[in-house]
Amino acid sequence: MIGTPAAVRVWQPNLRLLLFSGLMLPLLLGLGIWQLDRASEKTRQLELWRRQAEQLDWSVLWQQQPQSGQPVVLSGRYGDHSWLLDNRTRDGVAGYEVMTLFHPVAGPPVVVNRGWVRAPARRQNLPVFPTPQGELRVAGRVADFPQPPVLAQTPPGPQSGWPRRVQTLAPADVAVLAPGVANRIVRLESPLQPGAFRADWVPDRMGPQTHYGYATQWFLMAAVLVVLTVFASYRRPPAYDQKGTPITTKGANNDNDNG
Repeated sequence: MIGTPAAVRVWQPNLRLLLFSGLMLPLLLGLGIWQLDRASEKTRQLELWRRQAEQLDWSVLWQQQPQSGQPVVLSGRYGDHSWLLDNRTRDGVAGYEVMTLFHPVAGPPVVVNRGWVRAPARRQNLPVFPTPQGELRVAGRVADFPQPPVLAQTPPGPQSGWPRRVQTLAPADVAVLAPGVANRIVRLESPLQPGAFRADWVPDRMGPQTHYGYATQWFLMAAVLVVLTVFASYRRPPAYDQKGTPITTKGANNDNDNG
C-alpha cells in the first residue's frame, strides 16, 4: 500500500465545527467565571451572617454604610405606618410580610420587616395585627429594600388608612412619611423579638460550595469541548493502492462481497 500510514492523522479542521466551538467556548468559560463570582459573593454574605459578636447599635452602624447581613440592635419605638408586602407565601400559604416604620432613639428612621402573616380568605380584606407601643429594643439584620420584579402594577388595596398593601417598597416611598429614612431595612432576627411574627429568615441555602461545583462543571465542559474539537480536526488521510486509486470503505466492502 502506498501513501501515509493509516495510523497517522493530519490536521484537517472542519470549519463548521470550529465555528460552533468558537461560539460555545466563551459561553462555557463565562458561565464558569460567573459561578466563581457568585461563590465569592456568597462567602462574603455568610461571613457577615456569622459575625454575631460584632452586633452594633443602630446609632453607630448607620454611620458606617451597613451592608446586607450585618447584625444590628435598634432602640426606639414602632411608628403607626405599616406596609404589607404582597405575594409572600410560607409552606404554600398566601400571606404578607409586615413592614413597619421604626423610629430609633438615635439615628435615622428605618423600616423593620417584622415577618410573615397569613392573608385573610378574602382578597379585599387585610390582616389585622398588633404593634407594640412604647420604647423597646429589637435585634435584627440589615437587608435591602424589597423590590422584586413585577410584570404589571396591581391595585395596592385600601389607601385611605393603614396598613397598606404594596407589591414593592422603595426608600423614596417611605421618605414621603419619614424624610431621611435609611436606604436599608432591618429584618427581625427571630419570632421572639418584640413585634415579630413569623421571622424565620435564613441565609441562601445555596452556599459557595455549590457555586464552586457548578463552576467546575462549566470549566470541565469547556475542556471537553476543546479536546473533542482538536481530536475531530485530526483525520486519517485516504490510503491509495498501487495504481494511485483511493481505497474507500465502500470499495473495500464491495470487494469482499464479490469474493
